[in-house]
Amino acid sequence: MKKTPLPILPLPILPQPDLPGLTAAMQGRDASGQPVALPVVTEKPLTIFLNSQEIITAMSLGDYPESLALGFLANQNILTDASQVAAVDVDAELGVIVVRTHQETDFEARTARKIRTSGCAQGTVFADIMDRFETASLPGGVPVSGAELTRLSKAVHTAPSLYLSAGAIHGCVLANKDKPLIYMEDIGRHNAVDKIAGLMLMQQIDGADKLLYTTGRLTSEMVIKTVLMGIPILVSRSGFTEAGVELARQSGLTLVGRARGSRFIVLAGEQRIRFDAPPDAAADTGSSAQRRLSGRG
Repeated sequence: MKKTPLPILPLPILPQPDLPGLTAAMQGRDASGQPVALPVVTEKPLTIFLNSQEIITAMSLGDYPESLALGFLANQNILTDASQVAAVDVDAELGVIVVRTHQETDFEARTARKIRTSGCAQGTVFADIMDRFETASLPGGVPVSGAELTRLSKAVHTAPSLYLSAGAIHGCVLANKDKPLIYMEDIGRHNAVDKIAGLMLMQQIDGADKLLYTTGRLTSEMVIKTVLMGIPILVSRSGFTEAGVELARQSGLTLVGRARGSRFIVLAGEQRIRFDAPPDAAADTGSSAQRRLSGRG
């Protein structure tokens, strides 16, 4: 098993869709019966150990295993600081990663209280992270304009990515206004955000003046993880769940959904958004939302 030092990577960190092992060529036939070759994303088990305790097996692309493991442990409130980590051992062949700490943690006593949430892939959260969530204090953050959200959305959607080449993938982006800093992809949005959390932990990146962009739904777990990462703004091109909105309002998180082009809807924390869209675009957004709600769009 290889001991891996915690890497310090230069920003921005962007997807590398041509990296070997992320896709496999699969043969099939199209609607007319003609043979086709399609790149299909890989799905590999990664078992995370904390010292001698097995934590979870996550199905993942397999890239950035150190970031995924550390971010998962941080977002479960098991690790709170990179200084706790003594070593990270990776066995790529077996799909095992062991995070070793200088001192034993209280994880064993906490594993008895585990709940499963609504996310794809391994959407697991420990009940006692709510204690930390309920006492978290988000920073005021840096106000973001609609124009900056539009530019960020364009930058994300046009960047080379596995989503564009193979689909079946979620992406999460840590950004400074309209500038992507860390762009991670995985088969589950929870894995993607955990990779970002791991890199933030390793590189001591402060989330106070950042925002998190995700291609997935704005669920309760995504809100909880964003708050625990100390990021005051969460943006998605997808929609909301009621629980996600209620938790965002409770914590003071700015929650922006249905962000497509110059359109978006804010359901929590609107004080961090500068609304600079022209009235016709805003009216169009509202009527589009009404059409969807009434079943006509």
